Amino acid sequence: MASSIFDFQGEGDNRLSGYLETPETTPRGWAIFAHCFTCGKNSRAAVHISRALARAGIGVMRFDFAGVGAAEGSHEAVNFATDVEDLKLAAEAMTAAGMSPSLLIGHSLGGSAALVAAAALPGISAVATISAPADLQHILRLLAPEDVEIINRDGEARVDIASRPFLIRRSFIDDVGRFDIEKSVASLRRPLLVMHAPLDQVVGIEHASRIFLAATHPKSFVSLDTADHLFTDVADSHYAAATIAAWASRYMPPRADDIPQVESAKGVSATETLAGKFQLAIRSGEHSFLADEPASVGGLGSGLSPYELVSAGLAACTVMTMRLYADRKGFPLERASTTVEHVKVADMMPSDRFTRTIVLEGPLDDEQRARILAIADRCPVDLTLVRGSDVQTRLVGMPDAAVDAPELG
Repeated sequence: MASSIFDFQGEGDNRLSGYLETPETTPRGWAIFAHCFTCGKNSRAAVHISRALARAGIGVMRFDFAGVGAAEGSHEAVNFATDVEDLKLAAEAMTAAGMSPSLLIGHSLGGSAALVAAAALPGISAVATISAPADLQHILRLLAPEDVEIINRDGEARVDIASRPFLIRRSFIDDVGRFDIEKSVASLRRPLLVMHAPLDQVVGIEHASRIFLAATHPKSFVSLDTADHLFTDVADSHYAAATIAAWASRYMPPRADDIPQVESAKGVSATETLAGKFQLAIRSGEHSFLADEPASVGGLGSGLSPYELVSAGLAACTVMTMRLYADRKGFPLERASTTVEHVKVADMMPSDRFTRTIVLEGPLDDEQRARILAIADRCPVDLTLVRGSDVQTRLVGMPDAAVDAPELG
């Protein structure tokens, strides 16, 4: 998974600062993540949820709204109407770059902005909100009464919210009456996922109820249980991302895979040799070799470990796929090789990371190398690992139905 800068033109002369979280394989689709009122594109929720979605195959662009973070004009006032326009411009910029978004995800006030912006974005096929307020009046409650008085009197004031300074103008207060979030939800006519924690101390659960009741079907509600408003526990971000990915899968554009195919496994057996604790004889047709674990964990070190075998499958499939593709296109690829490493990454879901290092030999130009590298991300074993698989188990001597039958009573 790779992160890359994606800056684009916002309203006026401001350039908005964004990041793309790109899946390692062909994206199932693209999404935009809108951050919360006191956050930015690098907030814990924005980063962890975007990256978890990318690992699930959905590319995500997260960016700073005008007046926030690294956006040009970050000294300027925050404005809900501008946030809505920024989302529209973000979708236009992604579409122009060949990454048309079909999913909007908004956290807190970013969720409210996503609900309003979606109406003007026909390419958006689904919207997911996380801890979003059902009205803008809620945001005014974060301001001290004396700050509101100064804003109404002087036209603007710099206030501290969540220990961060923000410039608030009267136009922001005017937006409270201008935008009806529940009315926008009622006219959304798109699949909607509402996610909220019952014990959220910043935006109460009643806001989720109002949004859900205002929405038309198809709509879904998922409780975030004990999550706090800012997702300080990374496990909550992973849970939210996994839920969004599963829910949004039916609303992603159809996927057309033009992938060179390699043979499927017709039957590979692993049998204990009874030499050492883990040594196995691996056989498939006329081929045989040993599998084992290292001596450091009680094995004999006489063969590849199970994760090394999985890595070998990915490496072999990657090279074969690149070769088939290069030959089909007539590219002068003389030799390809791939090294795959596997590690477990703490606080990442799923926790398995396979890292490929690819070497391409031959007089290839930059475009040919890029195209071969792109097809490597779509090799069948890669797609199997990224998308997941169905694993079935049969026990010799026991009818299949006995294995699959649900328990009764």
